[in-house]
Amino acid sequence: MNAFCRPAQLPVLGLVVGLALVPTLAATPGLAASGPPPDFILTGNADLAFTSPDGATGIEQYMKDSGDLDVKWQAWARRGEQMTELKPEQGYGAGFRFTPDSQWLVRMQKTGSGEQDLYLYHVEKGAFVSATKTPFSDLAWAYFHSRPDTGKMKLDYHISANLVKGIEEAYRGLGVHWPDNRYLVISLSGEMDKHPKNVAVKGLADWRCRYDLKTGTFDVPAMFARTNAEALRWEIRR
Repeated sequence: MNAFCRPAQLPVLGLVVGLALVPTLAATPGLAASGPPPDFILTGNADLAFTSPDGATGIEQYMKDSGDLDVKWQAWARRGEQMTELKPEQGYGAGFRFTPDSQWLVRMQKTGSGEQDLYLYHVEKGAFVSATKTPFSDLAWAYFHSRPDTGKMKLDYHISANLVKGIEEAYRGLGVHWPDNRYLVISLSGEMDKHPKNVAVKGLADWRCRYDLKTGTFDVPAMFARTNAEALRWEIRR
């Protein structure tokens, strides 16, 4: 197992040299009620509404269409009368998943055709705030490129980070017995411009790593070794 972590003296959510996590206490919002601007309209799509397991937080998504394909989306967490924007503003709606204890929230954000980022939020002083200064997916990719077995791999398009299903049951469906509310499993994929003529598509497909919410570290459990090796060799031949 190859662990990836920040120096021990740093707080659990901090980022150094672009790889570790960054404190976000300054980003903690006040308790004053707020909400989206009046030109942002609440979507009527039920698939874009999410509620925390404890029922205390609802995720609402609002859209502003200025025409000429200029569409903007904002996601807001509502807790009672208080609303907190889950930044950043994006060009698409997003999917969200909570940990069972309702303390952590992962945003699965489409950014383009076949491309997706991840954002991580945590409850601070009763409101969800960003747990990382940069997108959570950027940290996962930084970990990927820091490893000797994957660091030289260059991907050009359809670059996507995904949260593997199973967070609600601590991934017991994978045959593990990890503690509840402790780990996130991330899947990374992408494709390359350059490949042999007899290959239609070549790249990375479903390479997995694990993130520890308690320690703020990435690693690759031994159970992922075989499928990760296959993910690095993925291609579709003509």
